[in-house]
Amino acid sequence: MNHAFRIERDGLGELPVPAEALHGIHTQRALENFPLARRSVHPALVRAYGEVKSACARTNRLLGAWADDVAKADAIDRACRELANGDLGGFIIVDALQGGAGTSTNMNVNEVLANRALEILELPPGSYDRVSPLDDLNLHQSTNDTYPTALRLAAIRLLHALEQKLVALQESFQAAEKNFADIVKVGRTQFQDAVLTTLGREMSAYAEAINRDRWRIYKCEERLRVVNLGGTAIGTGLAAPRQYIFQVVDQLRDITGIGFARAENLVDATQNADVFVEVSGILKAHAVSLLKICGDLRLLSSGPEAGFGEIRLPARQAGSSIMPGKVNPVIPEAVSQAAMRVVGHDATITMACAAGSLELNPFLPLVADCLLESLDLLARADEVLRRHCVEGMEADAARCRKQVENSTAATTALLPVLGYERAGEAARLAGANRQTIRETVIAQGWLTGGEFDVLISPEAVCRLGTPERNWP
Repeated sequence: MNHAFRIERDGLGELPVPAEALHGIHTQRALENFPLARRSVHPALVRAYGEVKSACARTNRLLGAWADDVAKADAIDRACRELANGDLGGFIIVDALQGGAGTSTNMNVNEVLANRALEILELPPGSYDRVSPLDDLNLHQSTNDTYPTALRLAAIRLLHALEQKLVALQESFQAAEKNFADIVKVGRTQFQDAVLTTLGREMSAYAEAINRDRWRIYKCEERLRVVNLGGTAIGTGLAAPRQYIFQVVDQLRDITGIGFARAENLVDATQNADVFVEVSGILKAHAVSLLKICGDLRLLSSGPEAGFGEIRLPARQAGSSIMPGKVNPVIPEAVSQAAMRVVGHDATITMACAAGSLELNPFLPLVADCLLESLDLLARADEVLRRHCVEGMEADAARCRKQVENSTAATTALLPVLGYERAGEAARLAGANRQTIRETVIAQGWLTGGEFDVLISPEAVCRLGTPERNWP
């Protein structure tokens, strides 16, 4: 026998496993069967699995499991806590995309926890007569209740992180709203000059959109806190004692500090994955907000001479290998790509959840891979957009002023005084005489310079409605 390997056995036969490896035969088979994504399971899911396994082990211990072997119970509990803390994550090596509804992930976890417990007991890996991946670490459990529960927990943790990034991004736009409050500019519809607004008003709309996303994401946790842990294979609790089913979610709640609740209908919670579609849809909504905002930032900063040029984004890097001096809006471009990926992930999650069959959805590994990556991408995108773009954004007040005076949009601000016909005539004369709107109305004697400035002031263009009109 090659001493670099140990021989493990399962229902399909024997297989050599690296002698000192913490994984076992099921993981070894999965490594051969699923060379798909070429990346391992998301770290947040791994840590969440450690917390789920800890809850299961503590419940079993309370019910009397391992009562005659305290050292074994302590070793299992310690191993679970190490996985939850991230200390054993490097040993969860199965591919993110796998058949079996996540069984390979569950068994990789079981094998690593069993062999780590054996290490704590100063026994060699594979001594499963002492600590078994199945009889001990999977006691009263199934992949079908532990995997979706761990996925919900991982998603909640990442939602909390995303919410913090959203708060910071919202605050950065609110600061921009305050800084740009007095800068009047041309508002546009269908890419055409429309009416006057302020740059601060535009920033306020971005802040409000992010605030809505923040609220939606906060509410997502309510859906994810309902779990099927204790339902085992198909939600009937097969092979699990009634007291275990009643207590295991309580243990998970105590360990995580999150208000988990056992689903009233465990069969429904086991076979249906629509909650992940709902959460993904909320993430897509935030991605759409980011796409819209980033597109606007690119337009508003375009040029800088031959475009809108109303704002200046921080220069992050040289923009071209052939065009000297060119600086591109690389941060909004990069964030847009992250947002587009999230929209794509939402379509994938929708298909995967719809493809469940009868008592189980076998495609949860794909759902997990897409959902958790979407959460990561959005959190990083929000951070990058805030730190590298919004916080260093500057306004070109002089250019905004010049565009206001030249644009026919200014005539709309004059309507309460000039009326529609005369305001239209001002626009026509300005074009014919190559004058600004301001120069035209002053030259015609319709308004003084001071009166014009009052009508296009920040207070005037931001006023809700127009002053009351005295009808004859």
